Amino acid sequence: MSKDGSLEADRFRYLQTELARLEHAYYVLDQSLVPDAEYDRLYRELLDLEQKYPDWISADSLSQRVGGTPLKVFNEVKHAVPMLSLNNAFEESELINFDRRCRDGLGLESVDYACELKFDGLAISLRYERGVLVQAATRGDGASGEDVTVNIRTIRAIPLRLTGKKIPDVLEVRGEVFMHRDDFEKMNKYAATLGEKEFANPRNAAAGSLRQLDSKITAKRPLSFFAYGLGAFEPINWLPKTHSQLLDHYVELGLPVCQERRVVSSVDGLNQFYQEIGRKRNQLPYEIDGVVYKVNSFSQQNTLGFVSRAPRFAIAHKYPAQEEITTVLGIDVQVGRTGAITPVARLSPVLVGGVTVTNATLHNEDEVRRKDVRVGDTVVVRRAGDVIPEVVSVVLDRRPQHAKPFEIPSRCPICDSHIERLVDEAIARCSGGLFCAAQRKQALLHFAHRRAMDIEGLGDKIVDRLVDLNLVRTPADLYRLGFSALANLERMGDKSADNLIRSIAQSKSTSLPRFIFGLGIRHVGESTAKDLAKYFGTMQALMDAQMEDLLTVNDVGPVVANSIISFMSESHNREVIEQLLASGIEFQVEEQIASVDLSGKTFVLTGTLPTMSRDQAKTLLEAAGAKVAGSVSQKTSYVVAGSDAGSKLEKANELGIPILDEDALMKILGR
Repeated sequence: MSKDGSLEADRFRYLQTELARLEHAYYVLDQSLVPDAEYDRLYRELLDLEQKYPDWISADSLSQRVGGTPLKVFNEVKHAVPMLSLNNAFEESELINFDRRCRDGLGLESVDYACELKFDGLAISLRYERGVLVQAATRGDGASGEDVTVNIRTIRAIPLRLTGKKIPDVLEVRGEVFMHRDDFEKMNKYAATLGEKEFANPRNAAAGSLRQLDSKITAKRPLSFFAYGLGAFEPINWLPKTHSQLLDHYVELGLPVCQERRVVSSVDGLNQFYQEIGRKRNQLPYEIDGVVYKVNSFSQQNTLGFVSRAPRFAIAHKYPAQEEITTVLGIDVQVGRTGAITPVARLSPVLVGGVTVTNATLHNEDEVRRKDVRVGDTVVVRRAGDVIPEVVSVVLDRRPQHAKPFEIPSRCPICDSHIERLVDEAIARCSGGLFCAAQRKQALLHFAHRRAMDIEGLGDKIVDRLVDLNLVRTPADLYRLGFSALANLERMGDKSADNLIRSIAQSKSTSLPRFIFGLGIRHVGESTAKDLAKYFGTMQALMDAQMEDLLTVNDVGPVVANSIISFMSESHNREVIEQLLASGIEFQVEEQIASVDLSGKTFVLTGTLPTMSRDQAKTLLEAAGAKVAGSVSQKTSYVVAGSDAGSKLEKANELGIPILDEDALMKILGR
């Protein structure tokens, strides 16, 4: 059966056209026109037809994007039009001189410039003949590069066949292969899970992916492409008048073109574009290292010509480098508000992104080991915007002979409490939560939380002042505060001081679950605190509990049990607890509702109840054995709704879940 005249041949041509349209929309325009399942169905149909009629397979078939037989070596390609590099400008004076040279060379008062981005990827030349991609080559030395056609075919952002009108007989499209930041991060994370090599940055990832001898590996890499330039073309009269018109026409041909571009006619316009892009540089989905200015008119470009290996009509305006090389002078550890231990590299001062960097985060122990950063190492440091500088990689061939691997210390550098790292956690933590100065503010705020000791008026600002003035070091110090110390605080006043003193005094009358929760033991939330209080009965019994005792408590597993034991084994924490108990804290026995058992029932509270808070309602329900959830589902038994109830009430009505007001709730509770 011949290709031309058959229904299958017509279907084959349709599938090629339709799939190309869908791929262009998805990979270039970021538009999903059909569900993935529909695309997969059409693609499968194409493959079936090609399997049935293998002679129908052509170089521009979408099935060829998966890659082919590994190459032994890349062939050399001589560029019909050299791929020249650009001169760079770093200072405004260099930009002024560039504009002056262009105006003088053209004899004009002003010149129109096309402004675009300078991508941090790999420059590529794509050769299309009669609209079909026939060859792709790297820049190489500018005169010749490497043939990477097979690998380029795997990049779905690059059309294998041009579309639209006015397709020239020959067209060499110059552009950049790159990798989006998100795709780069996902690829590296996946590589880490497999124990494979991770790339230092998106540019290295793009270059390394494109130079794979096995194109099937390239096909798995999330590469993309932007067109921005022109090589050889035929016929000669095809060329638009300006560079900006060329890029517009590229879009019509189905080629991806960056939309961050503009035409200006002055140095001020160039500078304005540079500054605007600079402000949003770190929010762009891809890496750039500058912007490019080109005389917009092609005839004016020809008049200006070239000098050495660079055009006179274009220049790259570079941003300050965001990566530099420096030396690790030492590795310290910092303790965060929650006790998290973060290794930090002390660096020989280096200018990165216009800022002098002397420290860079190493994130956690696993990251230090993965990157194998050692004191004395030469390292690549990155800084992007306001992000804390980080060590990207180590220059291994510059490593000192006796450099030793880094080890997380066993004791906290702030309070000397032991450092622990729980199973399945990347972050090590200081165990001195109630004593450690680095955790002081966080510990106090948690202790005063309304669901813990409920010290009204003790907020962030007051805690900051109390700690900064060294008036409070541990939660026990709160109960030693006098009126004068509080009244003398900035913007405090007598009335506020008196109210806070009263609130602190009132907090002495509390419950054992609230107190346990207020200690801030990692993994011990409100529910677990209630279970612990119910099982052990006293604080002393919990403090002396062994692993086997803890594991018998409802919902307490090895992770929680280890966290409790670690906390209680730290002498600093025990001392603070004993000081708190000695300050006059009394545990009130919470009212139990023995006559009502709501075990197995799940309640959701929403809106404002007439006479009680939702916390009070939650306490009553949990005392009766009920579970109080935060969201409505099929498993919800009742929804208790007050005034101004919102989406939870709506969902309950949709699911047919019984709705209770406060009176109905009290009846269920036997009140």
